[in-house]
Amino acid sequence: MVDGREVAHVLIADTYWTRLRGMLGRRPLPPALLLRPSGSVHGMGMREPLDVAMLAPDGTVLSTRVLRPLGLVGAPRGTRDVLEAPVGSFARWGLREGSAVTVDDAGARAGG
Repeated sequence: MVDGREVAHVLIADTYWTRLRGMLGRRPLPPALLLRPSGSVHGMGMREPLDVAMLAPDGTVLSTRVLRPLGLVGAPRGTRDVLEAPVGSFARWGLREGSAVTVDDAGARAGG
């Protein structure tokens, strides 16, 4: 959910291996992937750019970026989780710095 609106189904990557894999090799890309916990993301092996949001522990969006293939995005101080989605998703959802993101922890696990 973004600012109280349901916007997409999210996969949750909460183990070392699922966070390392991230969006790599997923065809088609899932609507969203939450890396929990995570302080940076990489685009190694990716073919498409991704929208990336750095989230504070309370779900507030600290910053957003576009992660390009082969790129690396660091996180600002206070980041706990990172939300990834196909590029253009954040604009459709209205997600921006300061937005409140909540995730149902019963969501699908990302699997290795």
